[in-house]
Amino acid sequence: MNDKLETVIQLLDETLLDKKSQVRLAVTCLLAKGHLLLEDLPGMGKTTLASALAKLLGLDYKRVQFTSDMLPADLIGTSIFNTASGEFSFKKGPVFSQILLADEINRGSSRTQSALLEAMAEYQVSADKITYQLPKPFFVIATQNPQDQSGTFVLPESELDRFTMRIEIGYPSREAERLMLTGGQKTDLKAILSTDELLVIQSDVENTKVSENAMNYLLDLVEATRSSGKIPNPLSPRATKSLLACARAWAYLKKRDYVLPDDIQAVFPYVAEHRMRSGVGTVGSGNSLSRMIIEMVDPIK
Repeated sequence: MNDKLETVIQLLDETLLDKKSQVRLAVTCLLAKGHLLLEDLPGMGKTTLASALAKLLGLDYKRVQFTSDMLPADLIGTSIFNTASGEFSFKKGPVFSQILLADEINRGSSRTQSALLEAMAEYQVSADKITYQLPKPFFVIATQNPQDQSGTFVLPESELDRFTMRIEIGYPSREAERLMLTGGQKTDLKAILSTDELLVIQSDVENTKVSENAMNYLLDLVEATRSSGKIPNPLSPRATKSLLACARAWAYLKKRDYVLPDDIQAVFPYVAEHRMRSGVGTVGSGNSLSRMIIEMVDPIK
């Protein structure tokens, strides 16, 4: 693993106290060129994780607070008439950033939620019949509140499938919370990696080797979601690609240039659970479906 990236992870650990697993999963998602859904109660550190990651990587970062009256143009941008030139010019919205925090995405209307789809899938947006490319890297971190909170809308399956991984932050331990209250939390963050260095790391991750045994295990897990008859929403081919990309990134963080079945098992719940569930948004619902699938499939053949 790149030494600078290791430093980034260490500083993230010092910022988001007592959340080493969540930090590594978030970095895994970024290295896999995916998008991350943080699902938890308000005030758990979701925004802290997003802003700290942007600062340490030196990336352009914007935060958008989703509300019920938010319009797609508030996210993508809009055309403004220039009286001097007598022409319309496009003013880019916050989606034109390298890290976009879509805060409380399920408080936005379905129209606004769907405005993210093209950007997340194609890394481009269209306005006035013109296509605009988004910057590289482009990483969406969306936070979601529990469905039982007032003013929330259910994310449709098509949008959930766009999120490569989903994680929960959870409550800190008593000692971590004490450390936060007494000023032990890292706050003075500076860029460690450059954009070019991050893009090189993402390229290295894509070249991580996958053996025939590991590939078969991955495909067996996916097939089990489709044949068991117990999964409300079996995994799509997009999910299969996401699982492979995340397994490669996880192996890279483990300082290996090849994927093991253990790497696939490690990321499977966070890639698969939100796609397989019939209802997402109940904090603390765990990864029961993912664990069931893992127990059904033998990784050694």
